[in-house]
Amino acid sequence: MRFLGFIIVCVTGALLLYGTGEFPDWGDPDSPASTHLSNHYIEKAFEETQVPNLVTAVLADYRGFDTMFETAVVFCAGLACFLLLRDFREKKEHFYRHTPTGVILHVKDSKKILKVGKELEHMDKDWVPSDLIIKSVCRIIIPFIQIYALYVVAHGDFSPGGGFQGGVIFSSSLILLAISYDLKTLVRRIKEKVLGIYAALGVLIYVGIGAICMPMGGEFLDYAKLVPLVPGDPHHIRALGMLGVEIGVGIAVTAAMVIIYINIVSEGRHDEGL
Repeated sequence: MRFLGFIIVCVTGALLLYGTGEFPDWGDPDSPASTHLSNHYIEKAFEETQVPNLVTAVLADYRGFDTMFETAVVFCAGLACFLLLRDFREKKEHFYRHTPTGVILHVKDSKKILKVGKELEHMDKDWVPSDLIIKSVCRIIIPFIQIYALYVVAHGDFSPGGGFQGGVIFSSSLILLAISYDLKTLVRRIKEKVLGIYAALGVLIYVGIGAICMPMGGEFLDYAKLVPLVPGDPHHIRALGMLGVEIGVGIAVTAAMVIIYINIVSEGRHDEGL
């Protein structure tokens, strides 16, 4: 089976390398992208999309389908990681640490779960005592990281940034919570079901905004047709539609990244990990 998989990978790679021979040379000034496409984007982007940020205009408008499927790929990556790694077998033992004394409790009964609080905390088998300074500093900076992530998403149509960047930054704040405290802290605060719902919701927001444009008389992702539904300056409707798309991308990327992290570091058990 491994040999068959190796053959498939080699054949696929060879086909991809063969296809690259038809691409124009790197930096070729006579390539289609350099002769007319790039010039059109640079000269007409603001006039056609009302978005001052050229990168956002290209990603969310001119090649909106491509960005939508990129978001779907991120969602599928999180789903595949969940399906391949998630282990639903009940854990047979639990480890706790009595904080005032440092005594470690090993509970072998899987059904007996002690209440975690000021005196007891979860621990892994290969547990390293948490550092008060690290935990305190991370608790202070995590909200600022999340605020900056929201800023990046919100300003994606006006400045460099957007859903992918903001989603990764926001997910990094949640991953930092797991690293500075422990994985159980993150899993308790954000349930597995909630992460799955948010990952799917982000993709649905993107698709939904595009689909709403169709019954309004436009094509898929034709943001200009949202004028009757969105209050505000009609000339800025396209930018607002792209902002909604960026929000959907940010939600999907955040949830998918956290799902991937939790399942990889805990080997699908959601009980121990970095």
